[in-house]
Amino acid sequence: MYPPIFQTCKASPAVTALLGTTITRLWPFGEAPKDVELPYATWQTIGGLPENYLASAPDLDSFSLQIDIYASTATEARNVAKALRDVIEPVAYVTRWGGESRDPQTRHYRYSFDVDWHVHR
Repeated sequence: MYPPIFQTCKASPAVTALLGTTITRLWPFGEAPKDVELPYATWQTIGGLPENYLASAPDLDSFSLQIDIYASTATEARNVAKALRDVIEPVAYVTRWGGESRDPQTRHYRYSFDVDWHVHR
């Protein structure tokens, strides 16, 4: 009932080289621990639905996820976004490049994109 984003990203050496191996800094619900090491990424489900049929129960769930990367430099944020994109695209669909910004309080760089993920039950 959940997209395997963490397992998929944790299996990528390119992602863990940037986000860590012992603790991979990719957190659900759009939240990271306070004062976490940079860079890190968060993800959250922003929508979804089951593949409904008249004659049987759904066999597929679709999830729309928002992924946000935070880093100390723009280049670092873009590199993490590229690594995440490269590991996610073979198994899901990038549907939106959300843009780049800086957090007004922390001054961390942020890169955002959305993914649609289809999960067989």
